[in-house]
Amino acid sequence: MTDLSKDNAARKRILDHMNADHQDSLSRYLEHYCRLSSWAARNAKATEITLSQLDIDASGKTHQVPLNPPLGSFRDARERMVKMDQDSLKGLSRSDIKVTEYQQPKGFDLVVFSAVVLTLLAYCKRSNFLPGSWLYDNLLSNIPGFARFSFVIQPLVFYGIIVIHSIETAFMVSSRLNKHSVPIYGGLWWKWTLTTFIDGICSFRRFAAIVERKKREKEKQRH
Repeated sequence: MTDLSKDNAARKRILDHMNADHQDSLSRYLEHYCRLSSWAARNAKATEITLSQLDIDASGKTHQVPLNPPLGSFRDARERMVKMDQDSLKGLSRSDIKVTEYQQPKGFDLVVFSAVVLTLLAYCKRSNFLPGSWLYDNLLSNIPGFARFSFVIQPLVFYGIIVIHSIETAFMVSSRLNKHSVPIYGGLWWKWTLTTFIDGICSFRRFAAIVERKKREKEKQRH
């Protein structure tokens, strides 16, 4: 096999490996080195590599990531890709722990989730606490005092939950999902985001448990 044939085979192995097993790293390269947003860097695909440059397609465009200093040979690519990913994680303030799973509410968390959903449904409009509504006629007609009180506080309860849980959701996205490389607007991202909007701190606790488990697993692999 000629040197050119060996280089072509090595390039193909590198590209195939990065696309198959390290697409998240490719996206981070684009975010860190090319200053793309998480959204623009999604679904990244390596299309070409030379000793001095890595070409990555994303959002319909090809972006060039310089390999500086240039590789001595393609045998150096693996070590360089790892180093670039470490630099990207540091530059983006990301963790090397990637969360790839979702944990739905169970037990106490499910009780909280259900309670918040029912509260939002009940307090979504004031007319729910007036005679003629299903809620009043079926559940509140025998406790009119509570119905009147709920009528008065309805805006405070409903919009208070919306505002507080929106803040919690935004914090989940910025401090947890982005940090642990959950692809923005993907299925997993939506599951965590929507669940956090309902049960708030409970989602943070479940997410933290996953991160801690992955940290322990990673530590075991090092020993």
